Amino acid sequence: MKSDCMQTTICQERKKDPIEMFHSGRLVKVCAPMVRYSKLAFRTLVRKYSCDLCYTPMIVAADFVKSIKARDSEFTTNQGDCPLIVQFAANDARLLSDAARIVCPYANGIDINCGCPQRWAMAEGYGACLINKPELVRDMVKQVRNQVATPGFSVSIKIRIHDDLKRTVDLCQKAEAIGVSWITVHGRTAEERHQPVHYDSIKIIKENMSIPVIANGDIRSLKEAENVWQITGTDGVMVARGLLANPAMFAGYEETPLKCIWDWVDIALELGTPYMCFHQHLMYMMEKITSRQEKRVFNALSSTSAIIDYLTDHYGI
Repeated sequence: MKSDCMQTTICQERKKDPIEMFHSGRLVKVCAPMVRYSKLAFRTLVRKYSCDLCYTPMIVAADFVKSIKARDSEFTTNQGDCPLIVQFAANDARLLSDAARIVCPYANGIDINCGCPQRWAMAEGYGACLINKPELVRDMVKQVRNQVATPGFSVSIKIRIHDDLKRTVDLCQKAEAIGVSWITVHGRTAEERHQPVHYDSIKIIKENMSIPVIANGDIRSLKEAENVWQITGTDGVMVARGLLANPAMFAGYEETPLKCIWDWVDIALELGTPYMCFHQHLMYMMEKITSRQEKRVFNALSSTSAIIDYLTDHYGI
């Protein structure tokens, strides 16, 4: 397969305004920013199966601004890739605004990652440590607002919650006051990994906000998405691993349909998805529909042609 290339096509569908979606009164279904996974080919796939809004993987703003190579490898889009939010990891207002200006013609908005709990991100001043730095978040949002004058260009944040929820509500209200378009809330603290998601906390945050709020955390089916939407009173739900396992989830499928698998093969081949990514996505998609022995065989395949032969032999075209 060909490697990813920079394909900057100006978004022609600005009419698909996320803000208008959030005020529609219906559930807005969002594909989360996933490192390595939520790239153009996967976004194209989930859009075919009722996903309303997609995020890019998290991109380090400093590298993106300083390196053409980083821009070419990290950000690929096309005309059908709308509406699109580009998520940045940043700790510097000027660099973030520079990155926002670069992507502005090709996306509907940017999102500041204030929720990643990984140690490397926290050590660099990115991710979840920003929920404890509201002044820095304020400066970054203000700088982007000052530098990007495109009407409708959104600036959002994705956060985790504090142990003391009052601090999170205060952070969100301050973010709203400085012009954040919406807030995505992952209902765990930075220290929590597999503990139950605090949907009650997301509900409290939503009740204290006027701007849209998206709920995030452990949503694995359309039914669960609808339940979380109802429980929290939010304007949308964001899904990560649930979509990896079943990209057709938002269309109501309980497991990945065969048509979706073949759609992935077609899209990945057309867009030149690297082999490792192509194969890994299929392993996720086929987790529930293959036996243990079939998994061992399929996971050991080492070429695109071998995968296509396997799928043709076992599932037909």
